[in-house]
Amino acid sequence: MRETDQALSNYIAQVKQIPALSREEEHDLAVVWRDKQDSAAGEKLVRANLRYVVAIALTYRRYGLRVWDLIAEGNVGVVTALRKFDPEKGTRFVTYAAYWIRAFILNYVIRSWSLVGSGSGPLRSKLFFRLRRERARIANLVSERDEAMEQLAGQLGTTVEKLTPMMQRLDARDLSLDQKPYADSEHTRLDLLESHDAAQDELFEAHEREQLLGGRVQQALSVLDKRERFIVEQRMLADEELSLAEIGRRLGVSRERARQLEARAKMKLRRSLADLQPENTNAAADAA
Repeated sequence: MRETDQALSNYIAQVKQIPALSREEEHDLAVVWRDKQDSAAGEKLVRANLRYVVAIALTYRRYGLRVWDLIAEGNVGVVTALRKFDPEKGTRFVTYAAYWIRAFILNYVIRSWSLVGSGSGPLRSKLFFRLRRERARIANLVSERDEAMEQLAGQLGTTVEKLTPMMQRLDARDLSLDQKPYADSEHTRLDLLESHDAAQDELFEAHEREQLLGGRVQQALSVLDKRERFIVEQRMLADEELSLAEIGRRLGVSRERARQLEARAKMKLRRSLADLQPENTNAAADAA
């Protein structure tokens, strides 16, 4: 027996030895937890239901998932149930907790099978388990795969074309990109993925152009007078552009005068940066 199997067996044996609680004991502990947030009462209530977590988790091990992970999800369900349980409604805690245990385990099963694009929540859960159940039933009756797919599609009220990608997602499992594709490989799957980033020489050239352009813009701004530079900074370089009326108010001139100053500033900038413009842009400007 492997070490993990032995540890699991030991854990199951331990939780089975935890005494079960009567209805009255459950109620009293739940009241103490609710009213006083008594950690000892809450822990005793949770521990008494760990056996049910194990029992429910074991029913889902056929999906090829680690039982330890299923139990961990179920334990989260018990704690969630403790936070939400109302002892005055007459329901036994074990009954209420079973709902949350199963909900967390089911959600983990669904997430682990990566049914991308198949809906979410109750709809995805219903689709997942109905697909598995119906496929298993039809496979026992029909040996031919094509015929089985046709029957399954008819049973679910869909077409083979729509069902095929859904079945592929059902059978697919996640692969870690950090794993090696081969045992003796020196690279991971992530290393083998095609990169869509620009080449290093292209990135360097783009950085150089950006640096050059930034320097030329600063040089062009230096030829503007104080008012023209203020207008350019507030109208062309600011995140929130000021209106011409506001520019005029701040400079103590009319809106029309602010417009004229802006036009003059743009003309100076175009002249200073003319050599950076594409030839076709210059030609178009000359034609205009």
